[in-house]
Amino acid sequence: MYPGSFDPITNGHLDLIARASRLVDRLIVAILRNEAKAPLFSVEERMRMLEAVLHPYPNVEIATFEGLTVGYAAERGANVILRGIRAVSDYEYELQMALMNRRLRPEIETVFLMAGEAYSYISSRLVKEVARHGGDVSGLVPEQVCERLRWKLAGPA
Repeated sequence: MYPGSFDPITNGHLDLIARASRLVDRLIVAILRNEAKAPLFSVEERMRMLEAVLHPYPNVEIATFEGLTVGYAAERGANVILRGIRAVSDYEYELQMALMNRRLRPEIETVFLMAGEAYSYISSRLVKEVARHGGDVSGLVPEQVCERLRWKLAGPA
């Protein structure tokens, strides 16, 4: 299972999904429902964006969840939680989460994949910030997402 907010999905996320889909029989891309984070896109909008870009991967399914990631992974029968690492700062945070998840559900492993070097600086937060200020985010997100960002931040033309 690859959990995240995917608000919005980036080319870095897509790279991890493509690589992970070759490593496992089934990959659940799980969108966390957490309105406390004040997402730009609704869960439904994020699901539609993911559906639009993940169709080339037949073993990838999209789901949503609330609560503890490791609890949802157990509920779905996932034995691996996939996390992407871009920098040392990601590793420190992700290590804490992985150790807590191991304490809660020792049968579920956390697997870290290093971000591809072309995507190591991309985050959803940074993409939204650049887009909010009129910067070009093409190449950082899939084209469908780029269009949705323009529409969401500027309103329909």
